[in-house]
Amino acid sequence: MPLFDLYKLYFSSNKEFVKKLKNILGFVPGNVTLYKMAFRHRSVAKVLKNGSRSSNERLEFLGDAILGSVIAELLFKAYPYKEEGFLTEMRSKIVNRANLNQLARKMGFDQLIIYDQKMVSLQAKHHSMLGDAFEALIGAIYLDKGYNFTKSLLLKRIVKPYIDIHTLEMTETNFKSKLIEWCQRHGKDIAFDMVENGEGESAKLFTIHAIIDNEIQGIGRDYNKKNAEKLAAEKACEALIV
Repeated sequence: MPLFDLYKLYFSSNKEFVKKLKNILGFVPGNVTLYKMAFRHRSVAKVLKNGSRSSNERLEFLGDAILGSVIAELLFKAYPYKEEGFLTEMRSKIVNRANLNQLARKMGFDQLIIYDQKMVSLQAKHHSMLGDAFEALIGAIYLDKGYNFTKSLLLKRIVKPYIDIHTLEMTETNFKSKLIEWCQRHGKDIAFDMVENGEGESAKLFTIHAIIDNEIQGIGRDYNKKNAEKLAAEKACEALIV
């Protein structure tokens, strides 16, 4: 092990954090600051001199894209004869917020997140915080180690031990029905509206808004209208349902 890694593990001020990360991920992080940022919830963010906030939201945005790319390639190779709609639904089953929350909890991320307990409700904590940190961590690994390293780690240490894609294939995750049932229980109006695409976008691309009590709660886009509705419903479920 390189001397600098030994220093971070046993002598640095971040040694406890680094040890926990190594136990979870199997490697010593390079830029520790990135990884600490990945677990910093917006409730404890500070406004920096440039006007940005020191939370994990930007890393979450990046990690979401990296995760989606890796899972898309995995499914593309695992199901060489399946159509795009099937692949989209399978990816949704893997990367939806509820699944990412469970993965993050199993891996012990709940012991690493820094947040303001007074500002974050119990519902919000269980709804998205762990999944957000999961994606932010992927963003941090990508910036620290590069795409190929991140892809390999995701497949070997996360997908293989924690995700059975063939079991997921048989699992029905009907977010639209779930959302409609939730709205009925709570006396809320629900509609799925198709809207016009922006200039230059394909006319074959469907954009659907999931509207609850006249407010847009989820947006789905797909070349199949039914899949676009499913994606919009999933986003709305993430926003409204624990």
